[in-house]
Amino acid sequence: MTLISLDYIPTSKEEAWKYTNLPRALPEDLTREEESPEIVIHKTRGQVCEQAENILFTGRDGLLHTPVLKVVLEEGAEMTLIERHEGAGAYWKNMSVEVELAAGAKLNHYRLIEDGEDSVLTLQTQITQKKDSVYNGFSLLAGSKLTRNEFHSKIEESGASVYFDGINLLSGTQHGDTTILVEHKAPHCTSSQFFRSVLADKARGVFQGKVHVHRPAQKTDAYQLSNALLLSDGAEMDTKPELEIYADDVKCSHGATTGQLEDNALFYLRSRGLNEAQARQLLIQAFVDEVADKIADENVQEKVKSKTEMWLERVL
Repeated sequence: MTLISLDYIPTSKEEAWKYTNLPRALPEDLTREEESPEIVIHKTRGQVCEQAENILFTGRDGLLHTPVLKVVLEEGAEMTLIERHEGAGAYWKNMSVEVELAAGAKLNHYRLIEDGEDSVLTLQTQITQKKDSVYNGFSLLAGSKLTRNEFHSKIEESGASVYFDGINLLSGTQHGDTTILVEHKAPHCTSSQFFRSVLADKARGVFQGKVHVHRPAQKTDAYQLSNALLLSDGAEMDTKPELEIYADDVKCSHGATTGQLEDNALFYLRSRGLNEAQARQLLIQAFVDEVADKIADENVQEKVKSKTEMWLERVL
């Protein structure tokens, strides 16, 4: 997957960008960074990495960053990658990520997005999987003015699994767009998309999740679910789950909910001695923890829960 072209920036007139107006959000007078990083991680056949690799991508005011990350795992290799995004000022980080998983390879990929409040982040991630490989992906979106976190997964051989989980925490006028396309091209494969969003003030969230089951992909098991909590009348969530199925022996489902906290649950907690803010925070924390609990790395899971707790203390 290539970077978004500077000569052609997609607009909301295109279906895939229907809910996200990128040109309107971009900072003015950006200067292209002279040397954006190009990072290649290559693990050889059977290599199992017990220590996680941690990479930080930092944005700087007034710059256009175009980093490239490529991860190649040969047959049977395993690793954990923690990809962090931070920065300060008005900048655009336009990043391409390519993941290639050979037969039996396994990648745990954790993406923590905490870019500056005046920044724009566009991430295009392409994943190619061979027989019995596993991709475990998790994204925490808690920063930037506008984020487009896009994944395109191609499952090319049988027995492979891909999991996309995420938590989106948006406040102020933040815009967070998660767009996923999973292509099942082989039989006996599994995919899952599970995202939960919490939106406050005038924030806007987007979830576009699509599963494309090609004709040879019999016995596909595909699942997608997006749940959103709106904490204010001005918050908005746009959800578009899609299934495109050409095989006739599959198990596929999708669903989406958007709403507010239940009054009965709040009343119950307040009757047990909690004030309203404490009750709201407890319910919301439990809501997002269902996703965080799926994170296999205990250090990452603890960090995500801590960041969620701090965010809730700030917005409630």
